Amino acid sequence: MAARTLMIQGTASHVGKSVLATALCRLYVRRGIQVAPFKAQNMSNNSFVTPDGKEIGRAQAVQAAACWLAPRSDFNPVLIKPESDHRAQLVVNGQVAGSLETHDFGRVAREYCGAVQQAFARLASEFDLVILEGAGSPAEINLRDQDIVNMRMAQAAKAPVLLVGDIDRGGVFAALVGTLTLLQPQERQHVKGFLINKLRGEAKLLTPGIRMIEAQTGVRCLGVLPHWINLQIPQEDSLGWDSWVQSHPYRPDSLTIGVADVPAISNFTDFEALSREPDVRLIRLDRMTTLRLDALIFPGTKNTSYALNFVKAKGLDQTARKVLAEGGTVIGLCGGYQMLGKGILDPLGVESSEPELEGMGLLDIVTRFAREKVTVRVTGLHRETGCPVDGYEVHMGQTSLSSKVAPLLMVKTAGESVERAEGAVSNDGRIMGTYVHGLFDVPLFRRMFLNRLRETRGWSPLEATTGSSLEQELDRLADFVQRYVDLAAVDAIIELGV
Repeated sequence: MAARTLMIQGTASHVGKSVLATALCRLYVRRGIQVAPFKAQNMSNNSFVTPDGKEIGRAQAVQAAACWLAPRSDFNPVLIKPESDHRAQLVVNGQVAGSLETHDFGRVAREYCGAVQQAFARLASEFDLVILEGAGSPAEINLRDQDIVNMRMAQAAKAPVLLVGDIDRGGVFAALVGTLTLLQPQERQHVKGFLINKLRGEAKLLTPGIRMIEAQTGVRCLGVLPHWINLQIPQEDSLGWDSWVQSHPYRPDSLTIGVADVPAISNFTDFEALSREPDVRLIRLDRMTTLRLDALIFPGTKNTSYALNFVKAKGLDQTARKVLAEGGTVIGLCGGYQMLGKGILDPLGVESSEPELEGMGLLDIVTRFAREKVTVRVTGLHRETGCPVDGYEVHMGQTSLSSKVAPLLMVKTAGESVERAEGAVSNDGRIMGTYVHGLFDVPLFRRMFLNRLRETRGWSPLEATTGSSLEQELDRLADFVQRYVDLAAVDAIIELGV
């Protein structure tokens, strides 16, 4: 018997589709139902590497965890990773399938709709319930013929749809009614309920508006959810900058850590654990600053060459030198690691038309781009302290170290027994780079790093704190949604289908 289905769509991007889909995954799996997440196409640079070395969107990896499943490429068969405003890398079934120009995005629907349907069919034959997530809005009528992720997917999966609107940005009633109005009649019949998300204030104040649009559209409101600021679930994309609200009181011994806001930033979640530490003030930098920084992080990016030119144009390379002169530390992650070196070689034009680009020259390393993409999970040790680490690599370059720098880590690729050197660190330990994403998610490594910064300031070290685990956060999220959503009505919608 094919799985039952439920789809979460939204009136716009960042209205809460991913979070609500995640909550529903956990709510239904806690009932003993075998649940799988599915998003046909995701556009995000915040990716995750599965145990078998495939690349999917981070949100689907979190949803897999909510379902008590290992992530797999079937959960997100098409991933588009923007490299610039006009170009993106295309990942299909977890592997690189080439590049796309903006004008050619319709090719995805033409060439990969079959791969999407096959991935969904595998899940539908294996699980009791598939919870699908849309992308952006189903009312992008100019792109209807290119759609493989919203209403076309709902129709193929015979999925009832819950439509989510975000009241925090205003205009939620117009967004809900406008979305329904722009849908075609056969699409509109899939929408069985709507949810209003991110309310600040009294829900009862919305009642007249809710009753009016229920009467006008014939679609019921199934819940009004309050805005939840301190949600410690990994964000899907760099809109997550908005979530860096300091939820702990200021303290005089707070460390100030800057994160360079480079173009096409990737794997934004690398810094979320730092932002939750009680002694860290994390700030976003898109230009030179006169602030004293204890550390400056250059993050990963989908276009290292473009990002490096941006860093130089905005004076962030000079900021890095200022940080070092004042006793601070500079870290490069993935593309940021490549930027710290002497140069980047791209003879095959993998990223740009520039065959050679001068780096910041902070580490004596050189990177050469290659067409083959590395996507692996790793475990290992911080070479100097023996602190355990784990994470994953997603990159298209190989970096060579001179004898003047040492490896930062010793790691093993998942499924292999051979240990290898990874990353680079300067002799004084204050400049470091690595391809491994997720290092700061490891509590002992994170606290070791922060305590070294504290030591430079003459401050006492703090104990490592694990905080709440992802499992605990997923249960908190599920409990929260259960309080505000009419789950009996959702159950009936799933049972009846379309």
